[in-house]
Amino acid sequence: MEIVLKLLNNYYYFVAMVLFVIGFHTMLTHSNLIKKIIGMNIMDTSIFLFFVAIGYVRGGRAPIIQEGAGYQYINPLPSALILTGIVVAVSVTAYALSLISKLYAHYGTVDADEIALIRAREER
Repeated sequence: MEIVLKLLNNYYYFVAMVLFVIGFHTMLTHSNLIKKIIGMNIMDTSIFLFFVAIGYVRGGRAPIIQEGAGYQYINPLPSALILTGIVVAVSVTAYALSLISKLYAHYGTVDADEIALIRAREER
């Protein structure tokens, strides 16, 4: 019962782990390159959620110092770092999609297994 209460109090960590596993499973089991990119984006999102959850303080306030002490403040650093992470994730996604479009133009497919077969036939 205690484990269930801890899980309910920290559900955002559990959701982040579940999202990461879903994204990882998608990347490993699908040979379609677009689906692999979607899996990578799901994994990125889970990491962003995890880091923002680390900085969250239940009952905390924005880190604006006011007269009179006694407030618990939310850590702004994880949120600031995640903004940079989001920009990098979008850039990597755009670059990967541009590479996939070039692969599709050259090989006529976005399936990684088919591309490997075509490359093996070309090398002979």
